[in-house]
Amino acid sequence: MKAQMQKGFTLIELMIVVAIIGILAAIAIPQYQNYVAKSQVSRVMSETGSLRTVIETCMMEGKDLTTTPACDLGWTESNLIGEEGEGGPQDGLTVNIGLEANTASIAAKFGQSAAAPIRTKTLTWSRNNDGVWSCTTTVDETYAPTGCKVGS
Repeated sequence: MKAQMQKGFTLIELMIVVAIIGILAAIAIPQYQNYVAKSQVSRVMSETGSLRTVIETCMMEGKDLTTTPACDLGWTESNLIGEEGEGGPQDGLTVNIGLEANTASIAAKFGQSAAAPIRTKTLTWSRNNDGVWSCTTTVDETYAPTGCKVGS
């Protein structure tokens, strides 16, 4: 009779595979969290940046947020900005239009579903009296999107 050979993996081989998976996970998870935070900042930059066109139109029509009729921003709430509101304007989003000075600003404070490293940080669009918009943010440089300066 032939001796039957056992087939399978040894305990050492299995332990090596588990160790390799653990090392890969230790590297991949923080990188994934950084990716998520950076993509959330870029998303808020895009969402708030779209308001610039509406604000420009309102300014050309001589409307601000207090005139009658007021400037309608057409804003759809974001789950990354402020705390969850109760039907009113979204907390964490501040829009100012200065008709006399020909300036405007849009400020968004991260909250709600934002990643932990960016929660409570802000992203701000500012319009100078020449009509030029600029973006600044208080998030760490690691998470800052292209075109948005890291500042206070």
